[in-house]
Amino acid sequence: MRILVVEDDAAVADAMRRGLSTEGYAVDRVESAERAYAALANEHFDLAIVDLGLPGDDGFALLRRVRRGGATLPLLVVTARDALTDRVNALDLGADDYLVKPFALPELAARCRALIRRVAAATTAQLAIGRLQLDLGGRRACVAGTALELTQREWSVLECLALHAGRVVSKERLMQAITSWDEDITANAIEVHMSRLRAKLGDAASIRTVRGLGYCLLEERAA
Repeated sequence: MRILVVEDDAAVADAMRRGLSTEGYAVDRVESAERAYAALANEHFDLAIVDLGLPGDDGFALLRRVRRGGATLPLLVVTARDALTDRVNALDLGADDYLVKPFALPELAARCRALIRRVAAATTAQLAIGRLQLDLGGRRACVAGTALELTQREWSVLECLALHAGRVVSKERLMQAITSWDEDITANAIEVHMSRLRAKLGDAASIRTVRGLGYCLLEERAA
């Protein structure tokens, strides 16, 4: 899962990045609403954490613009403003949750998990592709009832493929699912993850390589 932090305070943003990274999230940070607009328009994120006191457009303007654009991305406001009017305004503009600074990192992580689970439950918390079963909320995968031992990145790759089962997912999209901007990863790393996933899936499901396009998860391995 990938999170965008929209926060102009570098120290706060760094603390959030470090805390959420230990939970297995890929975390990127921008310091203004204007940069957030560009990031959200061009890349995929599973959740955005938004400060209200931003330079230029403030957090309220960001919430308004994101929701007017029809995006269903979960939005968590994290701010020093604790007035009731600010809470009400943010929630009315489309925020899904509101957390006041200072906050404990475990609470921030728990709220992120809750929002992401909520979105997964609104679509489907369980996926089945052949004999492969995924529990999106619990971040678990199993084959015929036997749990697969997956690294965080292997899970993220498999989850992305499963959510688009039967369709081709590009290497670029998979790279976005497992890395933040300041991490250095090559397309070859995706190939390594694919090799390991294929070995762990066995004949329960098939990851096909579509040359020049990407990868596709199918129900069973070709004979």
